Parts: sequence; C-alpha cells; structure tokens
Amino acid sequence: MSELTRAITNYIHRLATYDLMVVVVEMVLIGIVVWWVVRFLRGTRGESLVKGVVVVLGAVYLCILLLPKGRGWDRIEFLYGKFLLFAFMAVIVAFQPELRRALGQLGRAPIFGGQYRCIKENISALVESAGYLARNKTGAIIAVERKVGLGALMESGVLLDAELKAGLLNTIFFHGTPLHDMGVIIQQGRVAAAGCQFPLAESEDVDASLGSRHRAALGLAQETDAVVIVISEETGRISIAADGQLHIGLDTDNLRELLRAMLIPKRRKWLPRWISINRKKQST
Repeated sequence: MSELTRAITNYIHRLATYDLMVVVVEMVLIGIVVWWVVRFLRGTRGESLVKGVVVVLGAVYLCILLLPKGRGWDRIEFLYGKFLLFAFMAVIVAFQPELRRALGQLGRAPIFGGQYRCIKENISALVESAGYLARNKTGAIIAVERKVGLGALMESGVLLDAELKAGLLNTIFFHGTPLHDMGVIIQQGRVAAAGCQFPLAESEDVDASLGSRHRAALGLAQETDAVVIVISEETGRISIAADGQLHIGLDTDNLRELLRAMLIPKRRKWLPRWISINRKKQST
C-alpha cells in the first residue's frame, strides 16, 4: 500500500509543476477521445470486450503496485509488460469489424467528399426500395430527417438504428409485419426507427381520393422540413411531400432527381472564389 501511496503522491507533485492550460487541454482531448470510443462501441459486441479487458488490466496493474519491491516479484512485472503487448494484438484482431467501420466513417468525412457519396448511396437505396414497393403495390411512408429533428416522433415507434438498405425497408413494409402500417424515419443515413406515427394534415389540404399515408406525409412536411416518400397501397403510385407541398405520381427517375435536389448539399467552391477575389484586388 505504501508503494501505491508514494506513486499517487509523486504524480500529484509532478502535476503541480505542469502548465494548468496544457493540463486542461490534454484532459479535454482525452475526454473527447474516450467519449467517441464509448459512443462508437455502444451496442456492439466490442463494448463488453473492452470492459473485460479494462477490468483485467486494471486489476493486474493494481496488484503489481501493491506487491513489495525487491522480493522476487520482478518476473510478474516483466510478464505484465509482455501481456500488454499481447492484449494490444488481441484487441486489433477482435475489433476488426469495428475498426473497418471506424475507418469507413473517417473516409466518409466531408473533408474527403465522402458525405456526398454516402448521401448518393442512401438515395439509391431509397429509390430502389420505392420502385420495388410500387411494383408490388405495398404501402409505405418514409421520412428523411433534415435540419429539424424527428426525435419526438421516434419515441412513438420502435428504435432500430440500422444500416439503410433497400431490402430492410422492403421487409419492414411487407404486408403482415408488425411495423408495416406506420412510418419509418431515416436519420443521419440510418434507419433510426420504424412504426412511427406521423401527424395528419387537415382534410381540406389533401385530395379526398388520397389515403391516410398521404395525409400523414403532408402533415409531417408542413410541421418539419423532412422529406417524406409515400407509396400508395391501392395504386402503387410514388409521391413526395416536402416543404409543405405534395408531389404526386413520380417514377423512379423523377424520385431520384427530387431526392438529390432536396438532400444533397451544394458544394462550396472556395478555391475559385478565392482566386476571383484576388484577381479583383490585383486589377484594382
């Protein structure tokens, strides 16, 4: 115990000699990294693995600190260093899926242009699913979140947080499944929730020939900035509700063009703008 107390005391003394601002910045950066790792691993199989590794390493380290020095325990301390290397290699092998997913998210960062590719892939999945559902006359309503959050509506459904795939949407809206009657919410490129109840528009705002799905789509488009895709169960007709308007009778090509116009942000061409400004300054 005296060794542990001495180590803590020495650390506190060293900490007092550091620059306070540097310590604060370092702690904030470490906290951000730990928060990101915990958030990234939440709900995955790696979460329990990390907890187990941390507990084992922490327990062994405390035992080493508590062991009396110079009494033949040097071999255990030596083996602990080798065990750390083995644990590091084991974590890399065990976390291959999570590491691939993390690198994939890094590659989709806006600085690499991955955000636009990801949105285009999501649009392709939505168009593919809409085409399939329309051909089979399967009713569906899908809301794509933009700036206004739809978290309150998600509470009325079942949280999924699944990858956006056409097959998943087709399965959710397949007739007879528990979630097929309500709406799906797409949030940050993922299927966030299904079976969600959307607010209905006033009856005078919607044609009497349209059903409750179209009323719900227009109602949500009037209250938020979401883009809502609707497939009619009776006719298989594809429609979009956005910005308080309902666009009826679209084919898959029209649907793709509208989704691109509504969901893909315009790229900012900073370099040409900077060049033009410098040219104007030089000319003056």
